[in-house]
Amino acid sequence: MPKGIYQVPPVANEPVKDYAPGSAERESLLATYRSMLQQEPVDVPMYIGSEEVRTGNKHPLSPPHDHQRIIGHFNYGDASHVKSAIDAALSAREAWSNLPWEHRASIFLKAADLLAGPFRDRMNAATMLGQSKNAFQAEIDAACELIDFLRFNVAYMQQIYSDQPGSNPGIWNRMEYRPLEGFVFALTPFNFTSIAANLCVAPALMGNTVVWKPADSQVYSAQIIMELFKAAGVPDGVINMVTLDGPEAGEVIFNHPDFAGLHFTGSTGVFRHLWTTIGANIAKYKSYPRIVGETGGKDFVVAHRSADPIEVAVALSRGAFEFQGQKCSAASRAYIPDNLWPAVKEQLLSDLASFKMGSPEDFGNFVNAVIDRKAFDKISGYIDYTKGQSDASIIAGGNYDDSKGYFIEPTVVETTNPKFRTMCEEIFGPVLTIYVYPANDFEATLKLVDSTSEYALTGSIFSGDRYAIDLATRMLANAAGNFYINDKPTGAVVGQQPFGGARGSGTNDKAGSYLNLIRWVSPRTIKETFVPAKDYRYPFLG
Repeated sequence: MPKGIYQVPPVANEPVKDYAPGSAERESLLATYRSMLQQEPVDVPMYIGSEEVRTGNKHPLSPPHDHQRIIGHFNYGDASHVKSAIDAALSAREAWSNLPWEHRASIFLKAADLLAGPFRDRMNAATMLGQSKNAFQAEIDAACELIDFLRFNVAYMQQIYSDQPGSNPGIWNRMEYRPLEGFVFALTPFNFTSIAANLCVAPALMGNTVVWKPADSQVYSAQIIMELFKAAGVPDGVINMVTLDGPEAGEVIFNHPDFAGLHFTGSTGVFRHLWTTIGANIAKYKSYPRIVGETGGKDFVVAHRSADPIEVAVALSRGAFEFQGQKCSAASRAYIPDNLWPAVKEQLLSDLASFKMGSPEDFGNFVNAVIDRKAFDKISGYIDYTKGQSDASIIAGGNYDDSKGYFIEPTVVETTNPKFRTMCEEIFGPVLTIYVYPANDFEATLKLVDSTSEYALTGSIFSGDRYAIDLATRMLANAAGNFYINDKPTGAVVGQQPFGGARGSGTNDKAGSYLNLIRWVSPRTIKETFVPAKDYRYPFLG
């Protein structure tokens, strides 16, 4: 047990390297990328307890920007491997949950320092190769955001543990924050390496043990995450990684009596299905499971007639097309007043014309490939649909090519129908739809923004008029869990903009704050009376 009231080291956001031409970090990352590309193909195992598990069912790993190239394989498992991972998690639970909190803190602080140092290039390069992120997008995600999650989570853990009740004379009230009784299932997405890791780290830091199923398309960097955890000293069985078909994993996990929580980032449809399954099985569990999920988004930018058109255009080009629009927070629909639209359009089309697209190995490429065949077909399907409609037109992009990689041009749609399909449905790709509204119809447009989508993740307002900003902030109070004023709706930073939304976008448990970590504990109140009563009679009985 702790023998002191410890203070964790001060935390600050990890500085972002810019990878400018001629910089040492640029040369180092590029050398690592090329080395990993040319090395012998990797064979990514499952990590179950102390074992690296391999099977005869090998699935290929290919860069999205060069899908004919095989850079390795990962081992596909089955239900038996999930059962083994659960057993390993439950076996590790007692020792891990009883480990004094400062030792759990030290492990993940060490992981942060390792990632900031010797693991940085490998984690970034793996994300560039496996997920087709350019160097800067990899840096802000796989390096900086993950480092921030590791360090800030430790500080939030101390904050939670320090939150104690008051006590009257003669008694001492205490609160202990127990881990959940059972194991946590982390089901993670392809688009952010940091999110994949944090969905494991947050429950584990609070004393839980985890079964983790990464997305098939993120397995290449997932292996580096597991290597980082091992190097930092995460004990065997605390975080177990399995790779297999999702429904097969769910059949085992959601029928297990020790299932204690789901930490999820992915599609709204999948999350609703999982919630339904958990609800149907609720009587099987020892405790009501914690369900934490961040799901879809149809994120908006609204410009007021007083906005600066250049600022609006840059927010659209960055917010919609960085990482090919494959962010839950990406700007996907925009509402531009007719007095600004000519200038916004001119700047936006000029920006898009300057975009370069290709492999992340060329640091001059702003746009890379979308993640896989399924995504390519879905996104191109929306583009083809739009080409056949009379109430919308493509004013930029609209082309795609999968001959070498899954490349889709950044595409801008202008529509006269504010309920046009691409204004309402999540595309998760480089497609931005713009509705031009009469400049004097700002309030009516805000009502339209609030009612168009089932989602409520991120959104932004651009205006030079403080009354308009105030009006938008109030009218869109429930339309976005992360709301931006004169900024693009992407780029939440741990410790600065806790991330999450409601409605169809999730449970709004705010990754990057104490609000997420507190979901992974089950508090116990302890009251100690120093001198207990020796007579049942109260004074009023006299």
